Amino acid sequence: MAKTGPRVTIKMGSTESSHVFSTKKNKRNTPARLELKRYDPILRRHVLYREQK
Repeated sequence: MAKTGPRVTIKMGSTESSHVFSTKKNKRNTPARLELKRYDPILRRHVLYREQK
């Protein structure tokens, strides 16, 4: 069986459109919800992305 560690896959959703992408984070190092400024291809500009449930 594969090891299961603190690294999990999360979904990041744009705050201004319906665009979503997935990434991984280490829950041990960053237990809070992640917020990043990323490029939104729907709006064609940088916007804030927040971690979804």
